[in-house]
Amino acid sequence: MDQEAGLRAVLGADASLITDPQVTLSYSKDQAPFAAHEAAAIVLLAKSTEEVSKAVAYANTHNIPVVPRGAGSGLSGGANATSSSLVISLEKMNKIIELDTTNLIARVEAGVINLDLDKAAEEHGLAYLPDPASRDWSTIGGNAATNAGGMCCVKYGVTSAHVRALTVVMADGQVIQLGSATKKAVTTLDLTRLMIGSEGTLGIITEIVVGLAVRPATPATIIATFPSIKNAAAAAAALLRFRPSMLEIIDQTTLKAVEAWHPLGFEVAGSVLLMQLDEDQERADEVLNLCQSFEMIDGAASTEAADAVEFIRVRKLAYPALERLGATLLDDVAVPISKIAELVERVEGVATKYNLTIGIFGHAGDGNMHPTIVHDHGDLDAEKRAIAAFGEIVEIAQSLGGTASGEHGIGSIKQSFAANELSPAVIELQRSIKKAFDPKGILNPGKKLP
Repeated sequence: MDQEAGLRAVLGADASLITDPQVTLSYSKDQAPFAAHEAAAIVLLAKSTEEVSKAVAYANTHNIPVVPRGAGSGLSGGANATSSSLVISLEKMNKIIELDTTNLIARVEAGVINLDLDKAAEEHGLAYLPDPASRDWSTIGGNAATNAGGMCCVKYGVTSAHVRALTVVMADGQVIQLGSATKKAVTTLDLTRLMIGSEGTLGIITEIVVGLAVRPATPATIIATFPSIKNAAAAAAALLRFRPSMLEIIDQTTLKAVEAWHPLGFEVAGSVLLMQLDEDQERADEVLNLCQSFEMIDGAASTEAADAVEFIRVRKLAYPALERLGATLLDDVAVPISKIAELVERVEGVATKYNLTIGIFGHAGDGNMHPTIVHDHGDLDAEKRAIAAFGEIVEIAQSLGGTASGEHGIGSIKQSFAANELSPAVIELQRSIKKAFDPKGILNPGKKLP
């Protein structure tokens, strides 16, 4: 019996199974360039936890590798398949099951889009706070699987800070409940946090209970320009005392790319800081005064929503402006805040070494930076140089006391770098955990774990 026939036998005739290679290929990779992938043998557009359970149980029995997939918005090759894989897409499992305005929680299926949940919460004066750059189309399940961050996490934390409970399909098809809808729960080992960020290697998340918050007030938005990244990074560290809800930094290379596309008046700036205060908005002038001590060139603050859109525009344009210059390879590293300037300076050296354009922007409030490597489309030599530069940037971040990935995950492209951060004992412990959860190794093999 072939794989399709076997799955139909356990799932029923109405199961949404795709076997056309031209279609399965579109479900067989995420957004990471240069990450190996092949057209999956079959794709299941799952409609329920029960269906996922049956499919995974079948795969486990027949030693079929299973690749869980949300929206495919990842940037690390974490959802990439091989020709023997069963891809289980959760995009059709997109119901907001419950929005509890008394207990400030929402129960959602894994395929719910991040922004859709926040909009539903907004109708009740509430908010779902995690805001990855892909929030318009990334799923809550994918956010949980990678422990996604975003601009607001400087104050409100990454996805793990908001997840209360999970429904998970294990490697043998068993469905388990992890965590609690209550805000406090210490009855058991924190397997919920273990599952978050595991990138589908320990189980497949099908439902999530997340905490909601009273919607923050309209923030004060501050923009400040500086002569260098060193000045801006030093200012960012000092500004953390104001508890910003956003604190972003942009380097000169990125600013030049933005100016060439949409002139915004940053010709003389060596770096830009963007900051929001969703409380103590009246302290915006105090923020600007502090920035003056770090040689601020110019600055402005406003509590008007229209001004916020205009100020933040430069950050929104950062990546697309670099994309206009050529093919891009987006890196994701995190360093101590005190090391941001050194990271940028050393990356500038990498750009010179490999004759590449590398712009850097990111979350100054937590040191999570996104060096973006630009190279010529279709130039194989340039591609090789870009890949080499990518690896060198990761190693620079690690040498500065940082990590190979702050929020994009390890996937298939950073496993070797992850090994650099871990002792042999920790690597072996992680492998033991993987073995306990997935004895046959069918769940997203070749991902996350070194």
